[in-house]
This record gives sequence, structure tokens and C-alpha cells, in this order.
Amino acid sequence: MKSLAIAAALVLAAGALLAGTAQAAGCLKGAAVGGIAGHYAGHHGALGAGAGCLIGRHEANKRARGQSAEDQRYDTGYRSR
Repeated sequence: MKSLAIAAALVLAAGALLAGTAQAAGCLKGAAVGGIAGHYAGHHGALGAGAGCLIGRHEANKRARGQSAEDQRYDTGYRSR
């Protein structure tokens, strides 16, 4: 349990340092959730963290694509500048 707390602290510290980069979007949050879920589902925290990171990045990219398409849709048409 102590090693889990240390690992969580390291992930949070890394998240604070990498918060400004676009590449980390979704990965840290997904890794934290996946690590916890993997730990409780058979002590596979590292595997869960890896899968959570991949899923978090996928969702962040999907959200970014949707937002950019929405921005383009509102920039064209009637009364656009």
C-alpha cells in the first residue's frame, strides 16, 4: 500500500510538471484511474495504468477533433467576418 501511495505521488508530481504540454492530455488522468482499477482487479496496476493512458489519450484526441470541427462550423456562413 505504501508503494501505491508513492507511485500516486510521483504521477501527480509528473502531472504538475507536464500540465502545459499537449501530449499529456488525458494520459495522466486515464493512467491514474486505470492504475487504481487495475490494482483492485488482480493487482495489475501497471497494466491498468498503461491501458488507462491509451484510452485517456484517445478520448482527449476525440474531444479535440470535435471541438475544432465545431469552431470551423461557426466561423463560416451568415454574418461571418
